[in-house]
Amino acid sequence: MSAPGPSARGTPPSGSFPPRTVLLTGAAGGIGTMLRELLPQQGYALRLFDVRPVEGAPAVVTADLNDAAALRRAVQGVDAVVHLAGIPSEAPFEQILRANIEGTTRLYETVREAGVRRVVFASSNHAVGFTPLPGPGEPPIPAGTPHRPDTFYGLSKAYGEDLAQLYWDRHGIETVSLRIGSCVPEPADVRQLGIWLSPGDCARLVHAALTAEGVGHTAVYGSSANTRRVWDLSGAQALGYAPQDDSETYAAGLLAAQGAPDSSAAPARLLGGTFCTADPPGLH
Repeated sequence: MSAPGPSARGTPPSGSFPPRTVLLTGAAGGIGTMLRELLPQQGYALRLFDVRPVEGAPAVVTADLNDAAALRRAVQGVDAVVHLAGIPSEAPFEQILRANIEGTTRLYETVREAGVRRVVFASSNHAVGFTPLPGPGEPPIPAGTPHRPDTFYGLSKAYGEDLAQLYWDRHGIETVSLRIGSCVPEPADVRQLGIWLSPGDCARLVHAALTAEGVGHTAVYGSSANTRRVWDLSGAQALGYAPQDDSETYAAGLLAAQGAPDSSAAPARLLGGTFCTADPPGLH
């Protein structure tokens, strides 16, 4: 974990610790929808933020991340932020720039102004997507893997991690960056067997990231305790994360239906899979 940032020394956090009132950005998205149900079961009161309406939910701010006034209202009085908002896959650079880069920057500056001291940032394995997958008998990918983004999307997640480091070093705002794999109810293909994060384990991971002490800026991988996992979970486990699920439950069915991937093809050799080989959308 990171050493204390210079402005953090001797500065008590504002709000309660462990945090109890949490701003959840991207609350209408896939992971946000899961966490809207699961985090309150762990005692959190949620304030929701999304550009899309969240029907039937209290305490919702419906706005874009670049709406400064709405973002200030959303952040006021919360103990921590779980930041999921943004474009969740590859897109033209201008869209990624506005939503994932400019929007995340505005969020951190608003967090700083409001005195919030903890952010959980939804990063991605695509921040290191060109990292080769380990072969048989090789050690898993370590948490300290340098950025090797595979797309504009992956680049935006690498930027978000570096932004989190800046706000820790300069302003003492702690962040856990979660390099999330495939967070879905069940893995959809053979590749996902190694990087699957179950909804329940996702909530456990976010809870650990919200409550661990002395994190500075820490980047960890996010997956379940998969038999076929490709990366090191020790960083997440050091936060108190104890995954309970394993994608091996689905392995036989997926392999029977899809077969083993071609080990000579780039998507099977690189962490980012098809993100490493798809044609980029370019600039428009």
